[in-house]
Amino acid sequence: MVRWRLLLRNTTILFSGCLLGACAFLDSEARSDSARMTVGAGTPVPAAAETVSVGTRRADAADDAEIWADPRDPSRAVIFGTDKQAGLYVYNLDGSVRGFLPEGRLNNVDLRPDFPTPEGQRVLVAASDRGRMGAAFYLLNPDTLETRPWGVARLDLVEPYGICLGRRGDAFVAIVNSTDGQVRQFRVEAGADGALRTVEERRFTVPSQPEGCVVDDVTGRLYLGEEAAGVWRFDLTPAGPAAGVRIAAAPSAELQPDVEGLTLLREGAVTWLIASSQGDSAFAVWHVDGAEPVYRGRFSVVGAAGVDPVTGTDGVAGLGGPVGAFAEGLLVVQDDVDTAGETTSTRRVRQNFKLVDWREVKRALGL
Repeated sequence: MVRWRLLLRNTTILFSGCLLGACAFLDSEARSDSARMTVGAGTPVPAAAETVSVGTRRADAADDAEIWADPRDPSRAVIFGTDKQAGLYVYNLDGSVRGFLPEGRLNNVDLRPDFPTPEGQRVLVAASDRGRMGAAFYLLNPDTLETRPWGVARLDLVEPYGICLGRRGDAFVAIVNSTDGQVRQFRVEAGADGALRTVEERRFTVPSQPEGCVVDDVTGRLYLGEEAAGVWRFDLTPAGPAAGVRIAAAPSAELQPDVEGLTLLREGAVTWLIASSQGDSAFAVWHVDGAEPVYRGRFSVVGAAGVDPVTGTDGVAGLGGPVGAFAEGLLVVQDDVDTAGETTSTRRVRQNFKLVDWREVKRALGL
């Protein structure tokens, strides 16, 4: 990601008359993020299913995903996935497209349930918005599974890139980072009129370009990925220390730059941190319930059941517990090429998201 940004930062070529099925423009994201990987370096784990490819062709488009399952009926679940050239997809668990919001240059996505609004509780969905220079918010109705745009919080960032949501007591918090290392943290709430309201809590930095981040609501920890350097841990409390602690370095035996998506998967009292290691198409796993994280291994997603393998991965999302047919949890990961039989000469045309049964990861790594 960084290398293409340096080469093409000042180059933007606009095309008129482009539809969803074609690249709307070429910019610093219009090429694949990854080197042409053929095999992931981690312990093999089979793919279980995949989504329909995103609509943007011949561009680095699919990026990040998030999962919601109805606690009343876990078979009622949806997957959100960004096409960072065009908008936000809503997928069914079989990978089919449930809906698409043509919201433009949305990069990362996250969500939190039980968000209070004058119309009742909703699922709060947020995406970093590089077109409108801020954070875009959406509300998912858990009864109808319909998602609607809610509002945009504009931020004084060079380029909003990664985003994650958290909950601290009754407060819902958003964290947005920028390509220059700046980070903004702010509360999100619905006013009496139902409109979006935000209140900044703090701002801090990391040394170089970050992207993926995730909040542990139980421990009050924020995990943030610095693409070329590793994973940082911060205290989510506004009055907490502005300096973070780097808990995993890159490059290392655990992570090969770029460090991309981060997710937490909770199983009862056990919480796993998972990071995508784009440089070798793998995913690193830590147990993070104690005072310090405990590294437990890394895996890669291989082809199975007619689904092609995952290479050059970007975003990753996890949800523990039953999610449809996934009895103990589901992972959704970005695949840099939605093509069977990927090779170093594969022409990278379309991208999508692969679904992985969490039981297979546990079996492979002995978790």
